[in-house]
Formats: sequence, C-alpha cells, structure tokens
Amino acid sequence: MSAREALLDRCVEFLASNGFSQLSLRQIAAGTGTSHRMLIYHFGSREGLLTAVVNRVEARQREAFAAMARETDDPIELGRRFWRRLTDPSLAGAERLFFEIYVQALYGREWTESFRATVISAWAGPIEELFVHYGFSREEARARARLGIATTRGLLLDLLLTGEREAVEAAAELLGGLFPRPTRPGVTAAAGAT
Repeated sequence: MSAREALLDRCVEFLASNGFSQLSLRQIAAGTGTSHRMLIYHFGSREGLLTAVVNRVEARQREAFAAMARETDDPIELGRRFWRRLTDPSLAGAERLFFEIYVQALYGREWTESFRATVISAWAGPIEELFVHYGFSREEARARARLGIATTRGLLLDLLLTGEREAVEAAAELLGGLFPRPTRPGVTAAAGAT
C-alpha cells in the first residue's frame, strides 16, 4: 500500500468519527498523525482530501454490495444484508460524512464535481444490471434502481437524524416488498430489494 493510500485510510477513519465541516486541514492532519503539508502534497487541498475520502468510502460500499450480490440470488436477502451493513452503528460516522458531502454537492461546490458525477451513476448501473438479472426489462430495471437508491438513502438519512431504528427498519422491510420479481415462464415470483 502506498503512503498516500495509507494516509487516506487514516483520514477516512478520522473524518468518519469527527465529520469535517468545522475542521481545518491542520486539525485533520493532527487527528491523523501527519502534517497539513503532507495532506496538501498528497491531495492538493482540503477539498481534494474530502473528495478522496468520499470516493474511498463509496467504493468500499459498492464492493461490499457486489460481494453480497455474488453470495445470494435472493433479492430480498440481498437487500436485507446490505441494509444491515449500511445501518451498522460502526458506519454511522462514515454515513454522516457522506451526507455532509452530499449537501455540499447540492450547493454545487466546485470540489464536489466528481462526487456529483458519480453519486447516482456509480450505483445505478450495477443495481440496474441486478434487476435485469432478476428478470426485469431494461427500462423497468433502470427505474427500480433509481427508486431503490433514493429511498434507501432517504431511510438512512431518517435513521441518522431521528435514531428511530424500529420505525425505519419497518419502512426498509416494506421497501423490499415493493420490488416483486416479474412472473414469466421459468422465473419464480418473489419480492425483491435494492
């Protein structure tokens, strides 16, 4: 692992625990055991660092989702497993960081350009392919993928904001039931999930 990658891992861990909105580059450096000059050397700026952190967190989530999809062909079980991962209390800091960056992207901050370009598309493609695999037409798979992404993020934001785990879990379970597999010869009808 390169020095940059090791430093990025430390930054991901630190920012997931502490957020970033009130932290200077010097404070992030101190919290990760390095200097602000090293952060600038590797990431160019505070915003470059934050972009790299979010890209790393999102890549890890997509890798986990892909691994889970390889382990089961049951869309309900896949949705449940991934939801349990997303809502694991140990990931709450990383999830808050994700939404913190999301808000900055909504304001069109220049440094969020790569985030804006991929925050939907990097997920929509793989999830669309999964729905096609489950028997949906391409058009329907595309719409279901977008619905799944939006509602999952909304439920996660609800949980982080309210802490009302039982109510959010019930809504997540209901979401899974909204994605029945199409019925056609050779395909068993079953509910799906994102």
